[in-house]
Amino acid sequence: MAPLFVPVTSRGSLSEAVGSQIEEAIRSKVLIPGVRLPSELELCKQFQVSRTGVREALGVLSAQGLITIVKGKGIFVRDVSAETVTGPIHLYLQLQGGRNYALDVVHARQIIEPPIAGSAALYHTKEDAGGLEKDLDDLIKSRGDHAELSRLDMNFHLDIARASENSLIPLLLEPLHQLMSGIKSSVYAADKDSRELAVTWHRKILDAILRRDAEGARQAMTRHLQIAEEQVEQMLEHHARGKTLSPAVRLGKSSVTHKGRKT
Repeated sequence: MAPLFVPVTSRGSLSEAVGSQIEEAIRSKVLIPGVRLPSELELCKQFQVSRTGVREALGVLSAQGLITIVKGKGIFVRDVSAETVTGPIHLYLQLQGGRNYALDVVHARQIIEPPIAGSAALYHTKEDAGGLEKDLDDLIKSRGDHAELSRLDMNFHLDIARASENSLIPLLLEPLHQLMSGIKSSVYAADKDSRELAVTWHRKILDAILRRDAEGARQAMTRHLQIAEEQVEQMLEHHARGKTLSPAVRLGKSSVTHKGRKT
């Protein structure tokens, strides 16, 4: 069989040149998911570089989620999934976020998620509806810890994104929701009534979606995320000063949100 790759002649980084050729072969579908790449030794021969250069390139490609290296079996092209796409974005947001990133995450959700709920109301399928109903039921019945409650909470929101029937929307939200998971877990830990409040607003959002009431779903999501902002602000205060969340926030009745906005 003819070699897949040509010798590297770049004057720059040899590992980058090797990685670029392999990445291009994957992007152009010369190498498809599941295919095994040549061995390290064979790659060294084809690229005419040292094993060090090949290993560095393979390490970068593995970190990017493009290949999987299985000891004793070989190097395989990885099937690209939502996880492989969103993982690096999540890492970037986590590393770049400042001390107020918790509020930044909530504010981003306030911009993005209300219209998504509206789209889900218009375009959801019967299967989407069943999944959302199960998400709500799971949250109601859960006896798990705060991390489990947070996971179930985020599942509901991600399934709304999937119900919009736009394949890009879940990819956009997944990194934010990965960051939100730890934040929400802290909210659940700080306020024993937060699950009841989440259930109440998830039900309002779901009811509007099932009625195909786009404006109702948008408004319910808007209010839900305004309350989420209030909870996060007071959770941060709780951690800073050892205070408990106020009854107004627990009941979703607080009228002041971040930066003095009224609800």
